Amino acid sequence: MKAPEEMFDVAIVGFGPCGAVAAGLLGGRGLRVWACDRATEIYDKPRAFALDHEIMRVFQQLGVHERVLERAEPFTPSEFVGVEGQLIKRFSTADPPFPQAFPPALVFNQPHCERVLREHVAGLANVQVALGCELLSLTQDDDAATLEVRHADGRDETVRARWVIGCDGASSTVRAQAGIALDDLGFDQPWLVVDVLVTPEGAARLPQVSMQFCEPERPTTFLIGPGNHRRWEISINEGEDPKAVATPEGTWRLLSRWIGPEHATLWRQASYRFHALVADRWRAGRVFVAGDAAHQQPPFLGQGMCQGVRDVANLAWKLEAVLRGRAGEALLDTYGSERRAHVQALTTRIKAIGQLIGERDTAKARERDAHLLAECGGVVRSMPRADVQPPIGPGLRTGETPAGTLFPQPWLQTPQGPRRMDEVIGRGWRVVLAPDADAALRDAASAVADARCVALGTDGFIETDGIAAAWLQRHGAQAAIVRPDHYVYAVAATPAQLDQQRQALQQALHQGLTTEGDIHEPQELSISP
Repeated sequence: MKAPEEMFDVAIVGFGPCGAVAAGLLGGRGLRVWACDRATEIYDKPRAFALDHEIMRVFQQLGVHERVLERAEPFTPSEFVGVEGQLIKRFSTADPPFPQAFPPALVFNQPHCERVLREHVAGLANVQVALGCELLSLTQDDDAATLEVRHADGRDETVRARWVIGCDGASSTVRAQAGIALDDLGFDQPWLVVDVLVTPEGAARLPQVSMQFCEPERPTTFLIGPGNHRRWEISINEGEDPKAVATPEGTWRLLSRWIGPEHATLWRQASYRFHALVADRWRAGRVFVAGDAAHQQPPFLGQGMCQGVRDVANLAWKLEAVLRGRAGEALLDTYGSERRAHVQALTTRIKAIGQLIGERDTAKARERDAHLLAECGGVVRSMPRADVQPPIGPGLRTGETPAGTLFPQPWLQTPQGPRRMDEVIGRGWRVVLAPDADAALRDAASAVADARCVALGTDGFIETDGIAAAWLQRHGAQAAIVRPDHYVYAVAATPAQLDQQRQALQQALHQGLTTEGDIHEPQELSISP
């Protein structure tokens, strides 16, 4: 084995979208990062299908949001039809102004998104990426973790890093090497996922909104992607061979109800078992798991890739704080407690949607249809899609909701025109004050160490739509302490409450802090629109 030449701050195993975002966030903070992936090229077919506004806000932090939006579109309305083909439920799209300054739900092109992310990482001089590189073993000691890896040319190498993130998918080698097990949340169904590229004539033949065919004989989801991309998720019946239905012949037979090969080209078809699994622990010493290595859930709300991005967005700023000596290692334990609880709660909601769509008992399906129609008085009206995201779990947050939820991102008026708040104030901690906050509250806010004070309604912080001010008013707050990942640490109604929250935050961050970090401070990174 080649002797290690340098100590990296973080090693990332797996360079799909989750690993690339992790590398971008950590590298953008000036940390020394090494990343690898067994594959040498981006997978050229879509697996993830949907993004939400929180993930777009992470992409905004990386400065790649505009390029991702080039191949993304707002999610269409969704209609649910029941046993007799009747409409039983309808979700509409949200109207602006949007709480996070992006449409709440989008469909996107995953290969394009991954290319954008990798090109961004390639521009970071402090990040090294090894493609065609396989992890052989992973060990830890008091100072660092050691990764033994093998490159595509057969060359072996030893890599040392203070921390390791396993973003290496459902069959994660990192998870296995770290001895982390998966808990089964009780969902296991075979489905066929089909992606096609339709002709204009084919697109005209298909539904113009996304559909949930809640039919006991074969539950099916139809989704409208960006451009001419369309997706079906089709339940595989008992006795059917998953491999046979995933052949072109088997797939076209199932699609024949809607479309034929004369109006579309198969892009991808694959049979899966939809699972609901979550890691029993998310940290093992110096090793963390994220993305599919930490959890797998059914795709009914399109949250698979989103969850992985949330994972690394939660972890990246905490690793930086610990590496720079701004927080004790105890902060890293909040990664698992916050994210695991969030994933479990969201998976429960996803399972409920899956059970509504996938009811196989005809009598129960008729009862479901009757119940939904009775709820709306027999007239199905469009309902805006509710925010399905639960708060993060216990960790670095205080009090009840809205602590642990996302703080909104308003558009602010600037001499250059309207800009999203994060583009104006940059990254890091911030204290957001209501427009009518008094001088005492501003003094208390200025005492929150390393936090930017954002006094709404003052020069530079005048909203175009009043979203953040309305959020504070709705929660009876005059101030919100907001974390670098945009989650609310705490809210306060008075200067005394804000000062109490400040003291609790400092105590939490310094728990277990014994030495100062030895990593140079990076230059502030610009987030240009």
